[in-house]
Amino acid sequence: MFHPKLFENRNVVVTGGGRGIGLEVARQFLDCGARVLVHLGRGAERDLPDFLLTAEEDRRAFLVTADFSTPGGTSGFAEKVLATFDRVHVLVNNAGTMVGRFPADALTDAQYETIVRLNQTSVVEVTRALLPAMRAAQEAAIVNTVSISALTGGSPGSAVYSASKAFVATYSKALARELAPNGIRVNCVSPGTIETDFHQRYSSPEKLEQTRKGIPLQRLGTSEDCAPAYLFLSAPSLSGYITGQVLEINGGQLIC
Repeated sequence: MFHPKLFENRNVVVTGGGRGIGLEVARQFLDCGARVLVHLGRGAERDLPDFLLTAEEDRRAFLVTADFSTPGGTSGFAEKVLATFDRVHVLVNNAGTMVGRFPADALTDAQYETIVRLNQTSVVEVTRALLPAMRAAQEAAIVNTVSISALTGGSPGSAVYSASKAFVATYSKALARELAPNGIRVNCVSPGTIETDFHQRYSSPEKLEQTRKGIPLQRLGTSEDCAPAYLFLSAPSLSGYITGQVLEINGGQLIC
């Protein structure tokens, strides 16, 4: 894995860090010496792993709850970040979810607005609020989570979710060009079908097995498969000449 001091004295913010890919990303940043502010989502009702609680006791992890689906949720979160860190070296915008599968002709205004707010608007708002702290840092990096569905359109019922991820991918490319003079790099990680509770909620076992058979590596991905890409894209020593890119992690699913 990466050097244990790769992110020493670096301040990292991970949204959607309470579970799945975001939690593993937070763990690996902590393992590499970073101070990590972890957004746990709406609330900390689930049991948190020991490594996170230990890091919190050691003042290396800072655990924050915020509901990004509500107006003001991101601004309140950003205030907590800026009260903790005067500079932000790495921002991982990972919060977001499908919310549900909604047929195009049955999608309600409320469902549409919730999907867009969670997956699209929150990324813009958190990024906007933290940009001054990122400009103050040396060689800062933003890594945004998108999805293979941003390219494929996803499966039935996920049209707006997939489109919101495509928005983030394009937004990231534009940001990369705009923020390059500030020394801020912007890239995306695009997971394929990853074994997290996301798919336990939104996909049937039969659908997942059918997907698995079509993947060249013949297995679904894991959070551990995805997390190193976030660290790679955040480390100036490893990816200092990479910006405006989308790194696809899907076991070869896109080449089929």
